[in-house]
Amino acid sequence: MTASSYDKWVFDLDGTLIDVEPDYVHDVFDRVGDRLGYDFTDRQAEAVWHGLGGFRNDQLAEWGIDVEAFWEVFHEEESPEARADATFLYDDAAAVADIEAPTVLVTHCQQYLTDPILEGLDIRDWFDAVVCCTEETGWKPDPEPVHMALQEAGANGGPGVLVGDGPQDVGAAWNAGLDGAHVERHGHERRGMCVVGDHRLERVDELLQ
Repeated sequence: MTASSYDKWVFDLDGTLIDVEPDYVHDVFDRVGDRLGYDFTDRQAEAVWHGLGGFRNDQLAEWGIDVEAFWEVFHEEESPEARADATFLYDDAAAVADIEAPTVLVTHCQQYLTDPILEGLDIRDWFDAVVCCTEETGWKPDPEPVHMALQEAGANGGPGVLVGDGPQDVGAAWNAGLDGAHVERHGHERRGMCVVGDHRLERVDELLQ
């Protein structure tokens, strides 16, 4: 399908529209590692942050890290102000502002971090609804947060697409009855897998042209 064929659009945030400077990632993981008694390598930190190699919780468990403890400490160590300051918008993501159809954001980034990022980058008004996943909403590939965002935007009918950078995004798209578009920011070799979707992109604006 072409961009004009879609009546509604869903976007992931981190790794899809925005990203953070590497120094911020390593600083956060150094502090998390100090508290957990685990020495994260730069490669491990980047793998978890960007979701390289598969699902994050599976990787943490393979390294012998208590998954719940990790995320509790991780969220405590993240500063909304520092995160927002270290965040940049991909240049190709600017095309999202021109979409003339209901457009929503569904992200695993928590609300206390998402709000300052959207405000700092001045992109909040790009979206008709924003859902930050929680245990209550479910996590992608669960379709529930996608349904919630589309319902809030009044976009329940017609074909739609979800654009994201991980396999969980494509899974959420298909589970919600949408097309799945995967944007690869790191290359298949670095990711350690090839994510197959209805669209395979190197830039977000490829699907919007």
